[in-house]
Amino acid sequence: MASTLKQAAQAHIQQARQHYQAAEYQQAFVLLERAHLLGQRFLWLHLQTHWWMLKCGVRQQVAAEIRGQLLRLLAVLPAYLLGWVPLGNTGGANVSALRPMPIPPEFLPLFPRYPVLRDMTLRLVVVFVLLGVFMVC
Repeated sequence: MASTLKQAAQAHIQQARQHYQAAEYQQAFVLLERAHLLGQRFLWLHLQTHWWMLKCGVRQQVAAEIRGQLLRLLAVLPAYLLGWVPLGNTGGANVSALRPMPIPPEFLPLFPRYPVLRDMTLRLVVVFVLLGVFMVC
């Protein structure tokens, strides 16, 4: 099920890039919000959505969006490592980065039961193992 979720997020990012290249920044941003909702639990997809949201904010000269996306880009890795995924969050600067939001009905079948605690524990173990390895070196 995760691969279906990933594929849906990738498709939305690709469509958003096409709109961006056509200078249709608002349409691109809407697709990026949907891509964020779908792909935020995958590190690379999460980074991509915020990067493209930042680019849309720059093109539209929206200072709040630029600021918000820069902060979100900095927070993606720590949030990923901690397993923090506010389900349904659309990722724009107009909503809190910590706020879970309802998942649109058309996306519900794509969302498996997501074991946040298990993922968070696994990620923290990996981080501590890597830190231990680097401290020994």
